[in-house]
Amino acid sequence: MGMTAVEKVLARVSGRDIVRAGDVVYPNPDYIMIHDGLVRGVRRELDALGIDRLARPDKIMMVTDHEVIYGSARAAEFGVINRAAAKAWGIKNFYDVGRGGHGHIFPMESGLLLPGMFYFDNDRHATNAGAIGAFGFRVGAEISRVLATGTNWVMTPKTVKLTLSGRLKPGVHARDIGFRIARLLNDGALDFDLDYRVLEFAGDLDELDLAARTALCNSPTEMRAYGVFFPPSQSILAQAHERAQRAFTPVYADADAVYDNTANLDIGGLEPQIAPPGGIHKSVDISELAGQTVNHAFVGACGSGMYEDFVLAAKFLRGRQLAPGVRMFIAPGSEQSTRRLLSDGLLQIFMEAGVVLLPAGCGPCNDAVVGPLHGGEVSISTASNSNAGRFGARDAKLFLGSPATVAASAVSGKITDPRTLPPLH
Repeated sequence: MGMTAVEKVLARVSGRDIVRAGDVVYPNPDYIMIHDGLVRGVRRELDALGIDRLARPDKIMMVTDHEVIYGSARAAEFGVINRAAAKAWGIKNFYDVGRGGHGHIFPMESGLLLPGMFYFDNDRHATNAGAIGAFGFRVGAEISRVLATGTNWVMTPKTVKLTLSGRLKPGVHARDIGFRIARLLNDGALDFDLDYRVLEFAGDLDELDLAARTALCNSPTEMRAYGVFFPPSQSILAQAHERAQRAFTPVYADADAVYDNTANLDIGGLEPQIAPPGGIHKSVDISELAGQTVNHAFVGACGSGMYEDFVLAAKFLRGRQLAPGVRMFIAPGSEQSTRRLLSDGLLQIFMEAGVVLLPAGCGPCNDAVVGPLHGGEVSISTASNSNAGRFGARDAKLFLGSPATVAASAVSGKITDPRTLPPLH
C-alpha cells in the first residue's frame, strides 16, 4: 500500500520510511515562518518562560507582509518590536518592509520554497505551498513552541483527490475553478469533507502555471482544507531548478496511495465566476451579477499576487482609464514582481489607467489596513474571501473574481464579464 504525496513529505522530514494518515509525527522542517502580526505575542510568551534562544534560528523566516505601510502608531510599534525580536533571536532571514513581500508568494518566486519541502507557519494560507509541490502546515499560536523547540506534533492528515479534465475556455481562469469548487462543496455536489484534510489535484494540469496553481490553493483554504497539493509538472520543475537556492527532491503520490475520497471535475464548460458577499461558497456564473456598480477594485493577496496575475490584469487596462468613481489598488506578491512590472513596462500601464501601486504584501486583504471601504461601497477584488468587514465597513459589499474580471470591471465601473471587453492592442 503506497503513500500520498503529503505522507511522503512528512515521512522524509520525520525520519520515517512510512507515514499513514492519523500517524502523529514530529517533523524536522525545512524552515519555519512567522508573520509580522504574531511576533509581539510570541516574544512575550517566550520571555515569560525564560526562553531567549531559539532552537533553529537558521531555519526561521520572519516576514513583514500584513502591515507593510505603517498606517497607524500601532503598526509602527509592531515594526520596532519585530526588528528588535529578529536581532535578539539571531534571525538572519528577516524579510522586513521592502525586502521580500507576501510570505505565501515570494518564497516560491525566489527559490526558497521548493518541491518536496515542508515548513511550519502561523498562518492558514500556508496552503499556497502546494502550488509548487510542497506542504506548509499551520500551527497558529503554537508557532512559539516550534520556535523554541524546532518542531511540533503533527497528526498526518487524510488526503482527498480531485481529478480535473477538460480545457478552460478563453477568458476563464484558475480562480474561477476555485470558486466553482467552493460552490460544489457547499451544495454537496462534491462529496468531500475538507476539514483537516489535504486536497490533491490530479489530471491534465499542464496548462496550469505556478500562478494558476497558487490561485487554486486559495479557495480550498476557505473551505477548511488544511493543505492543497499539486504534483509538480515538468515546467514547474524547470522553473524551480532555475530559481532554487538549495537542492530539492519532488514527491508524487504512489499509484496505490490510499485516499479518503476521490472525484472528477470537468472544467471545460466553466464560465467566469463571481463570489458575492458572504463567502466564496456562494459563487455564481458572472452573468447573474453582471452590471452591479463597483467603487473599489483590488488585484493581489495570496490567491492572485503572482507576476502573471498582473500581466493578465494589465491586458484589460492597457489603453483604458478606470471608470469615474472607481479607485483601484494592486499589491504584488513580491518585491521581485514589483521590479518586473517596472522593467517590463506594465507599471506604466497601471499608472496611466489610474491604478495605485501598493508595496508587496497583503494589501487591503489584511482587514483593510490600507485601501478600506466606506459603508455602502462596493468592491470587486481577488481577496481571499468576501466576508463582511474584510475591507473595513461591515455594510460594504465585497465581490470576488479573477484578475481579468476585476480589471474589466474596474474600467467599466460595474461587474463585467472579461470576455465582453477584449484587450486593446
